[in-house]
Amino acid sequence: MKDVQNERDHRNIPIDKVGIKNLRYPIRVKDRRDGSQSTIASINMYVDLPQEYKGTHMSRFVEMLHLLKPEISLKKFSVLLETMKKNLDAASAHIEVSFPYFIEKQAPISHAPGLMDYNCRITGSSNSRNEIDLVSEVNVPITSVCPCSKEISDHGAHNQRGIVQLKTRFKKFIWLEDMIELIESCASCDVFSVLKRVDEKHVTEQGFSNPKFVEDVVRDVSERLIADDNITWFSVSAENFESIHNHSAYAQITNGVGPAI
Repeated sequence: MKDVQNERDHRNIPIDKVGIKNLRYPIRVKDRRDGSQSTIASINMYVDLPQEYKGTHMSRFVEMLHLLKPEISLKKFSVLLETMKKNLDAASAHIEVSFPYFIEKQAPISHAPGLMDYNCRITGSSNSRNEIDLVSEVNVPITSVCPCSKEISDHGAHNQRGIVQLKTRFKKFIWLEDMIELIESCASCDVFSVLKRVDEKHVTEQGFSNPKFVEDVVRDVSERLIADDNITWFSVSAENFESIHNHSAYAQITNGVGPAI
């Protein structure tokens, strides 16, 4: 049958990324407590397209995705990236796997159990020199209490939920749980899915005794990561969804040298 994608394109314009986006796919990811857990990922896969080709073969992306099945691992990422380049005659390949990750978390005083979900992502790229770049990302909800508001107010202080995004490159595998717990320990207080009244009292008082600006949060996280020899690069950002303003507060720190991919 005629292969239209392999026909010559005469515009002589290469394409940086071409592929598929938002493919929902069942995966298993490593779980520190239980070994692994099942979840549903949204997957993007791209390759570059040389200027002489009219198009790429979209169906091949889905076929090659079975190399990840059933578990996501750094080794499988590397194999899949190289297979994408080989099967699609590409110089570079990219894959992004986003998924909810669930952790059972007990309330601080009553110890009532509940499931917290965290939006996570693993991205991988391979360039024309076969250099592999892998980045692990977690997005963690937190509570923050404003130090300025606490200082100037006669009664209480404004507080809000925020989200901290942490991306890391590393020498050895790092658990998602370790990244999440690091962030939560740097907040005014962490967030829970189940709280009894004794727990609400505790988290409210803990937050007010530990006020944090977004600047404090990203600096506290960065200080811990800079001291970790396993982390070669990171980017951490904090966004507070302000309770008394019609805008968010934001801060970001990037540290280390990432691969030129």
